[in-house]
Amino acid sequence: MAVITAEQAGGAALVRMLDTIAYSEGTSTSPHTKNDGYNIIVSGVDGHHEFTDYSDHPLVGKPGIVIRREPLLVSSAAGRYQLLAKYWPHYKEVLHLPDFSPLSQDRVALQQIKECRATQNILEGNIEVAIAKLRNIWASFPGNGYGQGGKSMAALVERFRTEAVA
Repeated sequence: MAVITAEQAGGAALVRMLDTIAYSEGTSTSPHTKNDGYNIIVSGVDGHHEFTDYSDHPLVGKPGIVIRREPLLVSSAAGRYQLLAKYWPHYKEVLHLPDFSPLSQDRVALQQIKECRATQNILEGNIEVAIAKLRNIWASFPGNGYGQGGKSMAALVERFRTEAVA
């Protein structure tokens, strides 16, 4: 479950969307997570990867993980929402984030939702519209252009609707 509160996020629906994203990305349901997906690095051909140091994005300044050899696909995605390392410095500066902690990861994901103009759709319950707007950010969303698998629209909508917020 997201660490950000509904009040901090701007509504319970936004927290449910964060949990839906983590479900879709497979981070919160990973058998390797020790922190609800916040410590997951994208899995590669060499297996799964996790991190324990939240002081910075774990792959900033480091080579990415080889996801596929033919054709070559490398990724630097990390954290509950699988943020690419190249985007972290921008969000860290703009949002004045002290680290790559769970709360910072939640705040980045909410900013990405805002930048895609999906916040109001989520608050109004127009989840299909929101997912369509967010599919260019999260490769696990249906209709993305990344050629990667993912969850169906029906599965994501169901997850969002049944997700409880503490």
